[in-house]
Amino acid sequence: MKLSLFKIIIAGAFISTNLSAQTSVIEAIKKNPKAAFSYAELSVKEGGKWEGNQYIGGTFKNVQELTIPEAHTDHSSYIRYEGIGLENNQVGYRLYLDWRNATDIFGKKVTGLVLPEVGQDGFESYHHYAPWGQDILKSGRTIGIGSYGRYDEQNDYVETFKIVKNTNVKVVNEKDQSYALIAYKGWKTWGNPVDLQSKLTIFRKDRFVKVDLNLSNSLSGLCTGIVAFKDIPMKQGISKNKKWGYIATYGPQTLAKKEDNLGMAVFYPLESFDKYVKTKSTHTIVFKKTKNVSYYFMGAWSQEPNGLTTEESFYQDLDQKLDILDQTHQL
Repeated sequence: MKLSLFKIIIAGAFISTNLSAQTSVIEAIKKNPKAAFSYAELSVKEGGKWEGNQYIGGTFKNVQELTIPEAHTDHSSYIRYEGIGLENNQVGYRLYLDWRNATDIFGKKVTGLVLPEVGQDGFESYHHYAPWGQDILKSGRTIGIGSYGRYDEQNDYVETFKIVKNTNVKVVNEKDQSYALIAYKGWKTWGNPVDLQSKLTIFRKDRFVKVDLNLSNSLSGLCTGIVAFKDIPMKQGISKNKKWGYIATYGPQTLAKKEDNLGMAVFYPLESFDKYVKTKSTHTIVFKKTKNVSYYFMGAWSQEPNGLTTEESFYQDLDQKLDILDQTHQL
């Protein structure tokens, strides 16, 4: 065990394995399967070894904190389902902890906790039907739903996290909310590199995630958005007092059945809004030059138990949330 930890440290990873705390959170949720819950998870392999960019052998262990090893990239088989997970009774999300930095949706067909079992047999199984649900969003080379990057106006493209000095991740589970803190040091796009800290919070209610972004220096082009699919229209909404807006899509845009429907939305504060851009693959909200911004995203799957099963009910839900944001500035 000491040798394995030594190898991981040499590879550039620092792992805080407060396993008992993580186990107690899981046990408490499973003890009351019908109760509302929130859950954040990070799971990595221990006991194996790095061979180039691949982690060979080992078993997955939940951890609370991790500095991403220098060798890690997409499909390295080191982080379970390749990123952090956020879940409540209605929905699950994962954000890739590599250069892609995209957010996917885990559609749930059950209301109980599922993330601790997802991806235990590799990163292919959860793309297919399972009794609990599946990964339902094909992000491709986009930021998926509600993730963040920097809009490159010259090339009409959202730049992700290809060049970062190092990335540290921490997950926290509290009574009424769970969140992931991700610190990117030396994020380089064009111009001088910056440090970025993101906080992604899921609550014990509803489907939305709050995103808080804080930068070391003001940055132009900071953006979020929704992956764009052919023949799926984008709709926009503006609150009564013009304080908040949303972009949203609804339709057959999942990896599940052809007749399956998914609604996706991003809510953003108009005081931070610069412009909307439709790139080749992403409906993009570009923020004004800033050091910090907060916004929300959500996905609503038609197969979710007691979910929003029609386009009308989906947009009614968005408009209700828009009214709340207009009055209180938070959901």
